[in-house]
Formats: sequence, structure tokens, C-alpha cells
Amino acid sequence: MNKKVTVNRKVIDQTASLIGLLLAVVLLVAGGLLSWGYNFANDQVKSQLVAQKIFFPAAGTGGLTSLPAADQNQMAKYAGEQLLTGKQAQVFADHYIAVHLNKIGGGQTYSQASAASQAAPTDTALAGTVQTLFRGETLRATLLTAYAFWQLGQIAMYSAWFTYIGGILFLLLALLGFAHARKVAGELEV
Repeated sequence: MNKKVTVNRKVIDQTASLIGLLLAVVLLVAGGLLSWGYNFANDQVKSQLVAQKIFFPAAGTGGLTSLPAADQNQMAKYAGEQLLTGKQAQVFADHYIAVHLNKIGGGQTYSQASAASQAAPTDTALAGTVQTLFRGETLRATLLTAYAFWQLGQIAMYSAWFTYIGGILFLLLALLGFAHARKVAGELEV
């Protein structure tokens, strides 16, 4: 009952190698596109942040020492530096602006203070607080958006590395497969 089948090993090797070569090309092109995405996101975030001219408070200044200890620790990493990266934008937004907004609003958000201001339209101090909260929350949201795009760029960078590695691996395997196809006998009985 054992039937023997004859296969052309050379054709199998060449076909598998061709598929590997195609996968290598696809992965290397994908790596190139992911690298482009990383560079685009990184460059856009940096150019937008540079234009804002935001600097972290210098070490030992009141802008830094007035913060709670946990926020000081986060901010101290960048003391005196210009805000240029998405990670810096996240730290500044969450550990500097958010702390000040919390103090200014007495723990209330812009939305809550705005509702209170609408209920007391003659309270000019509250109206000023509402404007300050609005501006601060808008800047904070802008910085956190920069952080989000920067983080997407970081993901694209790591993904590019993995696709380049995969592409190179498939390329090497395809080349080895073609080399093996040259050495192997054409017909094989299985």
C-alpha cells in the first residue's frame, strides 16, 4: 500500500526561496515605510515644540521646588532644558501644568469652573480663573497630543527594526535556499 511519489526537490527549493525573497522585499519595504513614519512623527513633534519655546524650570528655582515631591522628581530630569520631545511634553503637561491648574482651580476643571461662572456672571475673579483654566488645559491638551504622536512614532521605530530584522532573515534564508537548490538532485522519491 505504500505508494511512492516522485517530486522535484529543486523546484520545491526554488519556490520556497522565491516566496522567502518576496517576503523579504515586503518586510524591507514595510520597514522603510515605518522608518519614514517614525521620522515624520518625530520631526513634526520636535519642530512644533521648538516653536513653542517652552523651558523646564531650572533646578532649585521656585517653579520646581513649589511642586509636590513626586512631580519635582519627574520635572528634575529635565530641569532648565527646552521642551523638545514627546516624553518631555508629557512630563511638563502632567507634572507641571496639571499641578498648577489644580491649584488655580481649587481642584476644579475648566468645565466645572465655567459652569460655576455661568451661575455667577458678576464674579470677575471666577471669570478670570475660568480663562486661566481654559488656556492651561488647552496647552496641556496640545502637549499631550504631541506626546501621543511622538509615542506613535516610537512604536513605528521599533516596528521598523523588527521588520528590517525579519526582512534580512528572510533574504538570507532565500539566498541559502537558492544555493541549496543548485546542489540538490532534481528528482526525489518520497
